[in-house]
This record gives sequence, C-alpha cells and structure tokens, in this order.
Amino acid sequence: MKKFFLSTTAILVLSIFSSQCFAQSQTPTADAEMKRQKQYLDVINSLYYFIQQNYVEEVDPQKLYAGALKGMLESLDDPYSVYMNKSEWRSLTDTTVGNFGGVGLSITKPNESTPEKPAYVEVAAPIDNSPGARAGIHSGDLIIAINGTDTSTITMDEVLGMLRGTVGESVNVTIRRGKKIEFGCTLVRAVIENPTVSFDMIGDTGYIRISEFSVKTAERVQEALDSFKEKNYKSLIIDLRNNGGGLLSSAVDIADKFIDEGPIVSTKSRIDYENSVYFADRKKTVVRGIPVIVLINRGSASASEILSGALKDTHTAYLVGERTFGKGSVQIPNGLINNDGFKITVARYYTPSDVNIDKTGIMPDREVTYPEFSEEEEKAFGELMDSDEISAYVEEHPDMSEADIAAYSEVLEKKYPLEPRVIRKIVRNNVDHTKPMRLYDLDYDIQLNAALDIIKNENFTELMTSSKTLAEMQE
Repeated sequence: MKKFFLSTTAILVLSIFSSQCFAQSQTPTADAEMKRQKQYLDVINSLYYFIQQNYVEEVDPQKLYAGALKGMLESLDDPYSVYMNKSEWRSLTDTTVGNFGGVGLSITKPNESTPEKPAYVEVAAPIDNSPGARAGIHSGDLIIAINGTDTSTITMDEVLGMLRGTVGESVNVTIRRGKKIEFGCTLVRAVIENPTVSFDMIGDTGYIRISEFSVKTAERVQEALDSFKEKNYKSLIIDLRNNGGGLLSSAVDIADKFIDEGPIVSTKSRIDYENSVYFADRKKTVVRGIPVIVLINRGSASASEILSGALKDTHTAYLVGERTFGKGSVQIPNGLINNDGFKITVARYYTPSDVNIDKTGIMPDREVTYPEFSEEEEKAFGELMDSDEISAYVEEHPDMSEADIAAYSEVLEKKYPLEPRVIRKIVRNNVDHTKPMRLYDLDYDIQLNAALDIIKNENFTELMTSSKTLAEMQE
C-alpha cells in the first residue's frame, strides 16, 4: 500500500463536524471532548475575523490561512509534519508520482540578478528523449525568455510554472548559447519521467545509483538488474548516498527483489490501519550469494534507510560508508482544495529485527569517511572556490582530457594546499559543466573505491556471516 493519500479541506472539515450530529450517542467523556474541540475551532474563527476587522493594515486572508496551518503543524514539534504551499506541493507530487507535464530540462537559477550578470535560467542537463533534448538544447545553454518574459526578472517558482503545464500544449523559449548565439524554440510539453535510477557496469560489478524512491523506481531498478544479468555481472553496488527517501512502497518493492522471505519493514501507529507488516512476496530476482554492497551516508534517509535496514537485517547486503540520517517515521501527503497541501506523520517504521532508527540512523558494517579539512585547507578551499581562475582556464581550454586535468591540478596545488584528488574534482566539475553529469568518479570517490576493494580483495561470505543485525548492534 502506497503511503500517498489525497484529501481536501472540505473533507477534513466535514470529518470534524459530522461527528457533532451523533453527539448524543457518544459517551459523556467523548461528548465533552467533541465540545472542547468545537470551542477551539470557534476561538480560531473569532480571532481570524477580529484580525480582518481590526488590524491596523488590511491583511491578505491567504496569509492568515497559511499561518494558521503552519502554526498547527509546527505545534506538533515534528520536523516532518509540515504545511506546503502550491509550489512545494506540486514539487512533492511531481517527485513521488514520477512524471509530470513539462519540457524535460534540468535547470538552475541564481538567487540574485545584476545588470552585469542577469539571473537567467541555465540548463544543467536535458532529459533524454524529452522535448528539450529533441529541440537540440544543450547543457550550459541559457533560457533568457519564456513566452516573451525575461527570466532574469522572475522567480524559479514562476519559471517552473511557465515550463510545466498541460501535456500537448506548447511553450516558447529563447535560448542563448555562448556569448553571441541566440535562437527561439517552441517546445510541446510531454509527460516527463523523473529519472530516479542510473546504472552502469564497473568491470564485472553492476552499479546502481538511486536518487529517490518514486512510483517507477522499482521498475527502473529491475531494468538495471536485467541489463547486468545480460552482461554476466558478478557483484552489485547500490548507491543510496544523499537519497532523502520517497515512497515506502517503492523501497519495499526493491527490497523484495533481494530478500527470500520474511518481513521487510513494519509500521506501528496509534491508528489501527497504519499498523502493517510488509513481507517479501517471493518476487526475488537477485540470486543469493552474489556480493551486494549498499553505499550510505548522512544524507541517506527514510525510504533509503528502510531498504538498507532490510538488506542488512536479512544478511543480504554489506553496508559501507557513514551513519545514515535517522528518519524512522512515515508521512502521508494530503492535498487541499486550493492546491496547497501538507504532510503529517502517521506511523514509525521498524526494520526486520524490530529496530526503529529514528534520530539514531544506521551504522554501516564498514565505516568509510572523507577526511575533514584542516583550518589551512578550509581557507585554501574557500579562496579557490571564490576565485574565477579555474572557470577562466577551462573556458580558454575546452575539451580538457583527464591528463590535462591532472597537469593543471598540479599547477594549482602549488598555490592551494589541498589534497590532489580534491583539486582534480573541482577542475573536473568545471570541465563537465556543460556535459551530462558523470555517474561516478573513481578518482575522487573514496567510499565507492572502498566498496570495489572489498568485492575484489575480501571474502564476502565471511563478511556477511560476521555482520550483525541492527538489533544485535544495539545490544
């Protein structure tokens, strides 16, 4: 069952007041509680109308409404129960549903706009086979106008509102490429799938990076596994680093591809129908015995922790990296009739060994961390990032090879006392600025290299035999 339910203000209000009709059939205690709740609602209404009639300045009703909802949810002292405005709500539903009507361009936009450097929209990358990609729009292109509106004068929310919309309708954009080339494009909006899974082979190891858990994530993971099987993969790495979560059902479906039988996760709540145990459904597609490593870090949360916790507790995978974030609760999103929404916590989840990791996270079987900067390195890093010398050099030397990157980095090392791989990473990021993002970076990525080294040089069966469940680690 997906933790994704819709409701409306009308339904919520009806559910609150309809029970008043049956007050006489309630016990005295229940009747008193209903009266108390109605009194609170009456007080809120009274304050709303008093402010509207007496405050020194005219107040937008929307502002009072949003403030009331935010206040109620903040009073729960739960960082995951939050009010969401129209833009935030649309972004959430786009992510969890996995597709939306748009033009298929991943974009960024500066917060500040100046006459010298207008805050135009920059294309980070076009999504494959999308309207933007088919129109020939490239990474690094600037969208300087949408339907005739200068993009430097509008917010990112307004930009998204203009680019997204009804499938089949068109939007006109003006593109600037480099310093002199400008041209217009008419893009017909299409259903754009949010790409949550990327994969490739590293030698004979299948590598899957999952960026979030949406409706179609499990399907994409299966495509990756099928591809690896055709290439006769010998081991598997699942990268959940910086994956903030998503749908519980998606994490369960993916875990079910690895686990033979038994519970994957359970949810516990004061609400009866939120108490559930999700079992492996014999949809297993990965042969037990293949080394499986899961990469985690402090940015791995929620559904990422459900998947990594299930694979760890069932001795299916070996965890490498850093302690996870520690979000052991389940939220359901609710839409309101004015296209706003909210999320509210309805349950806490427990791993197969019956552990809730809220606020504690999951410790990896093998901790691998990135070195902390010294004070000298922090200063050097800040100076390097604030300077324009790398971007200027890369602009003058397009199409730099790895050998070119290494040679230029050695020059920078003499001025900036930083670890060589860090400088190479910064240079490489500038070189790749107008290219599709790399799936992995073996020159820089310590944790991925550690996982590959374990697969290559250690007895994986012995590692899994000695690994502990979360309950055993707590003991």
